[in-house]
Amino acid sequence: QVQLVQSGGGLVQAGGSLRLSCAASESTFSKYTRGWFRQAPGKGREFVGAVSWNGDTTYYADYVKGRFTISRDNVKNTVYLQMNSLKPEDTAIYYCAADPSLAAVTTTLSQYDSWGQGTQVTVSS
Repeated sequence: QVQLVQSGGGLVQAGGSLRLSCAASESTFSKYTRGWFRQAPGKGREFVGAVSWNGDTTYYADYVKGRFTISRDNVKNTVYLQMNSLKPEDTAIYYCAADPSLAAVTTTLSQYDSWGQGTQVTVSS
């Protein structure tokens, strides 16, 4: 499994921005679809967005579309989640993940088999 290490996150006021990073331990990362998920207190883990192995295709959940942007740098083995216009309901632990199946971008949690350690994002009203 690819090892994923997250950074970024923290506390921000509503309307603010944050950027999360997720660095992979090896270059095989460049072959994998990469996704972001989040889990709010008392709720299940939900899909946020994903990017194809070459960055050409991205897909977002409706509740973040137009506010969040996923990008990747395969030279640095890193994927980013830029979050703008944050809302209190975006408060959650955010997780990056890797899908090694080489299939199309997927929203299915079980398709991802490597996970970052999680990063807390708190948006105050």
